[in-house]
Amino acid sequence: MTRFAVELSHVTLSLPSRAGPVEILKGVDLRVKAGEAVGIVGPSGSGKTSLLMLIAGLERATSGSIAVAGTAIGGSSEDALATFRRDNIGIIFQSFHLIPTMTALENVAVPLEFRGLANAMQIAEEKLQRVGLSHRLSHYPGQLSGGEQQRVAIARALASGAKILLADEPTGNLDQDTGQQIIKLLFELKQQHGAALLLITHDRALAERCDRIAEVCDGRIISGNAP
Repeated sequence: MTRFAVELSHVTLSLPSRAGPVEILKGVDLRVKAGEAVGIVGPSGSGKTSLLMLIAGLERATSGSIAVAGTAIGGSSEDALATFRRDNIGIIFQSFHLIPTMTALENVAVPLEFRGLANAMQIAEEKLQRVGLSHRLSHYPGQLSGGEQQRVAIARALASGAKILLADEPTGNLDQDTGQQIIKLLFELKQQHGAALLLITHDRALAERCDRIAEVCDGRIISGNAP
C-alpha cells in the first residue's frame, strides 16, 4: 500500500474563457502522507480550491498525474470517479451543502444508501452521535444552527470511512467560537480515523495546527509541497 494518500506530479489546469484559456494551476507537485494534516494557504484566486477539486475528481487536470489513495484518477470515467469519491474521500465545504428537505440523519445516510448498505441509518446515527448531534437527528438543516449544520457535514464526510478529508474554509460561515469548536472536532475525528486532511484556510494560526503548511501563489505551490 502506498505511503502517500495524495500525489500530484506536474499538474496543470487551464479553463476556457472569452479571452482565451486561463491558467489556474501551473505545474503543481504535492505529496501528502497517509494520516497527515496539511494546511493550504495563499491569497484569494491563487488556485487553492481548484487544487482540492482536482484531488476530489470534481475537476480534470489539463496535464500531469494525480493519484489518490494509491489510485491514478486521471483517466477514470465520471461514474468511476463518483464511486471512488464516495468510497475514499470526504469533502467539507464552508457552505455545508446539505439537502434542505432531508433530516440530519437522512443527509448522513444518503451516501451510505447509495453504497447499498442495509445499516445506513444505524451508521449515520452513530456518526451524528460522534459529533454531538444525537438530539438533532430528526431536524432539518433550516432548524439547525450553522455550527450544527457543519457538524452534520463532517459526520457525512466521515460516514463512509473516508481516509482523505478535503476541507475548504470549513469555518468560513461560522462565528469565531463556533468555528474553533468545529476545528477542534475535525482534528479529533481526523486523528481517530487516521485520515489525511487537506485544509484550506486564510487563518495562519489554524494552518499552523497542521503537520505542514503548503503555500499556493499564482497557481503554484511555492513551499511545503512535500513531507
